[in-house]
Amino acid sequence: MILIADSGSTKTDWCLIDKNEVVLRVQTKGMNPYFQSEEEIVEEITKSLSPQLPKKPLSALYFYGAGCAFDKIELMRKALERSICVEGEIEVNSDMLGTARALCGREAGIACILGTGSNSCYYDGKNIVANVSPLGFILGDEGSGAVLGKLFIGSLLKNQLTEGLKETFLDEYKLTPAEIIDRVYRKPFPNRFLATFSPFIAKHIEDNSIQLLVKNAFSDFFCRNVMQYDYRTCKVHFCGSIAHFYRDLLVEAANELQLNIGTIAQTPMDGLVAYHSITLSNTTSNVKAE
Repeated sequence: MILIADSGSTKTDWCLIDKNEVVLRVQTKGMNPYFQSEEEIVEEITKSLSPQLPKKPLSALYFYGAGCAFDKIELMRKALERSICVEGEIEVNSDMLGTARALCGREAGIACILGTGSNSCYYDGKNIVANVSPLGFILGDEGSGAVLGKLFIGSLLKNQLTEGLKETFLDEYKLTPAEIIDRVYRKPFPNRFLATFSPFIAKHIEDNSIQLLVKNAFSDFFCRNVMQYDYRTCKVHFCGSIAHFYRDLLVEAANELQLNIGTIAQTPMDGLVAYHSITLSNTTSNVKAE
């Protein structure tokens, strides 16, 4: 049996595979070694995941997570080693590599994340070989939920959207312009706050002013990120809630720039299950052959 994890700062999705079949799915709190200590991660796994796992050792564990880079990879690996019984390898990688493997498999391609934040890479079928820095929602993160929220609220408060939308929004969210400015400039996690406006944007997507705002944000993402890779010869794949819920406008913006769109998935887990099931099958076949 192998265990796969896809982790962000908010939640972690775990999937247990036995003989290429999914036998268990569990969701726990997010685990980010950039913000959490080894002890905190061990405590969360021991409390929320371990009781649901089988007693016998796992053959392998593949963990893909936000914050898993450089020295934090070893911190995460040690936390997993202490809290889950694994007789084989424990592999820890970034969420970007997880997305690339999930979307591209073993073929070259451009993999993109469009969620609260955004990111992208060129993947050669084995490794990430190029990555344009996302820079966060202030300097970058084009096409993300946070940036869509930022563009939307800026246009709303400057009366650049269709008449009546401003009043509808402020009434629905029970906010005043002063409260919005306070949340953005003085409270923690303004990116998450701005991303919460996405449901309103999606609900009013037929409005011309909102449609143009969203489409332009996706065009910016393509021009400032994707088109720095070898986009003429590779498919461009997407993962994340923004890509999933705004699929039509995303594809429309891509077509105008003559990009070749591949897979659009809400989460990477199904793709990761397929990727590691093939790996497991190949390993088993090689053992039998020997």
